[in-house]
Amino acid sequence: MAEPGTPPVVGVIGGSGIYQIDGLTNTRWEKVTSPFGEPSDALLIGELDGRKMVFLPRHGRGHRVPPSEINYRANIDALKRAGVTEIISVSACGSFKEELAPGTFVVVDQFIDRTFKREKSFFSTGLVAHVGFGHPVCARLGDALEAAGRELGLPMARGGTYLVMEGPQFSTLAESNLYRSWGCHVIGMTNMPEAKLAREAEMCYATVAMVTDYDCWHPDHDHVSVDAVIKTLLENADKGRALVRRVVPKLAGRAAPCAKGCHTALDMALITAPEARDPAVIAKLDAVAGRVLAG
Repeated sequence: MAEPGTPPVVGVIGGSGIYQIDGLTNTRWEKVTSPFGEPSDALLIGELDGRKMVFLPRHGRGHRVPPSEINYRANIDALKRAGVTEIISVSACGSFKEELAPGTFVVVDQFIDRTFKREKSFFSTGLVAHVGFGHPVCARLGDALEAAGRELGLPMARGGTYLVMEGPQFSTLAESNLYRSWGCHVIGMTNMPEAKLAREAEMCYATVAMVTDYDCWHPDHDHVSVDAVIKTLLENADKGRALVRRVVPKLAGRAAPCAKGCHTALDMALITAPEARDPAVIAKLDAVAGRVLAG
């Protein structure tokens, strides 16, 4: 488990269409046990250009796990236990903007969470914590993703709000129009509570959302079909893997904790008095919050 300031280890969470990372060497699949249950899959641990990297297929190999049944807590906890310090999330999404056409890569900077069936915090009765989440994405990682994408000539958009729906069904037309009226840019089913948990675990986190469709609002594209989504997914997948290969070296130079505060998010977050903290809850948080709970 990494402490702030240690050499960065990039973890990649691959969404729909991204089930492996090309170019990894010295690889092994390693099952990581978490007190929060079973992660989506084992972790693929290897090296990219001589740098340790960890990959987790969000839905499991073969896309076995639907969005609402992903154990987000176990996934983030497992990555933390593997030494990951920064997370790149790669996700398929629908677009609410004409200019964000299928095939566009969007480095989002905000979320609206409309999920309701998921465990959203590592903390519970016996140890209460409230982390700041006004800026839910690490801008440093976002900068690196944008730069890598533009170097590759990918259709990149920087900034935007990702509406996270529960799923697994796609939106109704009324929902799609509502979310557009809110100013949302893209819609998906998986980045919450993933981003919240990464912040609680003091890990940098950024999302690149790969647009597959226009949801159902667009008069010329008013039916979201799995066939159409998969076709664009496959077209995006190679580009997504190339983006990961290009961005990892850009994140290798950090020698101190993230200047954006990601690695020290718990410094002022714990509310429960030390004498009132539940030892059983503390034990489960040995990876996530060990830095602030030690001693």
